[in-house]
Amino acid sequence: MSNFENEVAERISAVAGNGSLIDSAQTFMRESIATGYSYNYNWMGRPIIQYPQDMVAMQELVWNVKPDLIIETGIAHGGSLIMSATFLALLDYCDAISSGQILDPKVPKRKVLGIDIDIRPHNLEAIKRHPMSNRIDMIQGSSIDPSIVQKVKEYAKGYKNIMVCLDSNHTHDHVLAELLAYADLTSIGSYCVVFDTVVEDMPKALSGDRPWGPGNNPKTAVWEYLKNYSEFEIDKSIQDKLLISVAPDGYLKRVR
Repeated sequence: MSNFENEVAERISAVAGNGSLIDSAQTFMRESIATGYSYNYNWMGRPIIQYPQDMVAMQELVWNVKPDLIIETGIAHGGSLIMSATFLALLDYCDAISSGQILDPKVPKRKVLGIDIDIRPHNLEAIKRHPMSNRIDMIQGSSIDPSIVQKVKEYAKGYKNIMVCLDSNHTHDHVLAELLAYADLTSIGSYCVVFDTVVEDMPKALSGDRPWGPGNNPKTAVWEYLKNYSEFEIDKSIQDKLLISVAPDGYLKRVR
């Protein structure tokens, strides 16, 4: 296995020098964003609005980090909350198998907390009806409202290993405010994942009438944040491996 892992690492590190492969991936990203590709997927029955590659990356991160809490800004249809809850349920199951304990699915050890300014009633009802719902708590309100930030921080006090995912309003100012509010909740060795940084790399026309676009987006917020906070580093190996991702420069690993 060590030889295999070394081969994987070598292939990933070689991607950065493969201009043809990178150009092909960028072409696919432009064409797929224009056609709404990410809206075609579900996770256990709920629309997730993500690329499959990023879903797989999240599975790998959750397995390696083994968080007991995942905080997510942006809920939409709830697919990402359900996916995170699924990963955490599997971690609890594996812990029970390893320790020989009896797993009580009604008392989950690991949880997901979602925050959204507008949780639509039909989405809220669908999430509450889902078999994974007992692992999910939600807060409605702006993710950068001080009162909401305080609620999230109070909730997080009971957890030791935390992962953060930011996927709400994609303007520079909003994402930077989210990073300032929540990034420090990320545990050392865990990740703060900032989605839709790809906006910086795409033509302005693909943003339509949205208030974000090149020069004003999650990636510019990440770059600004990292100027002052050395606790995080961009894990380039993830985007080099994926090639197809909405989060280039968005997989931030807390290293100190």
